[in-house]
Amino acid sequence: MARRLGVIGGSGVSQVAGLEGAAEVTVDTPWGAPSGPVITGRIAGTEVAFLQRHGPGHPHSPTSVPYRANIDALKRLGCTEVLSLSACGSFREEMAPGDFVIVDQYIDRSFAREKSFFGPGCVAHVGLAHPTCARLSALAATAAEAAGVRVHRGGTYLVMEGPQFSTLAESRLYREVWGCDVIGMTNMPEAKLAREAELCYASVAMITDYDSWHEDHGAVEVTTILKVLGANAEAGSRLVGALAPALGAALSPHDPCPCGCDRALDHAIVTAPQARDPVLVAKLDAVAGRVLR
Repeated sequence: MARRLGVIGGSGVSQVAGLEGAAEVTVDTPWGAPSGPVITGRIAGTEVAFLQRHGPGHPHSPTSVPYRANIDALKRLGCTEVLSLSACGSFREEMAPGDFVIVDQYIDRSFAREKSFFGPGCVAHVGLAHPTCARLSALAATAAEAAGVRVHRGGTYLVMEGPQFSTLAESRLYREVWGCDVIGMTNMPEAKLAREAELCYASVAMITDYDSWHEDHGAVEVTTILKVLGANAEAGSRLVGALAPALGAALSPHDPCPCGCDRALDHAIVTAPQARDPVLVAKLDAVAGRVLR
């Protein structure tokens, strides 16, 4: 099977430039409709599928994003890797607005979202010690540098529920006590679901602001964020343009992931075959068909 790069665009990222043969595809999933149509095409010969996380026109809040449907749709379309582009705030002076951070860890503080494809009738526990794919992340970092972006390789992303921004006390807690580097609202449960779907997942956090801790910048406001979003979106599009051909050149169609992302379910399902709910098993056809068939 040929490699296909799935790209999930966050706030401000409404398209991928240079997509040849672009076609709009509507995907039906057992988990409902994804955020919107998927745009498929090719960049330098590499297959790419692009999906707006919040949907065209941004109708979805961070809580209402149909994360399970989005990941299922990309898997169903044959994606082998998923690149997340998302706006975020920074807890570090050196990680400035306009910089990109290649996330390698998360603290998940979201609480109002469905976080797994599995559940009663088919229980699975995937490993998440390293929640992003190191190989894909390294390629993304190199692509960001090629796109002319200042890149930080590695960082811990605090996922908050939103939609409100942090209080000053929260911002100080996440920065000074918990040691987080960036904050956003959307990478969880997305990263967890990608792991359950055996997809290599990399997250590029595109910094728009300093949250509310920075005394010289004041509380974060949407108007401030919007000023940076446009430039970040253009840089993110250039990153994808550099990553797609690099991915095709670096990985063969049958190259296994050295991190084991593509084999995450090998020993994860604990429900005995005779005890599995056939209705749930049927819904897992794209996500877990490799181990359930």
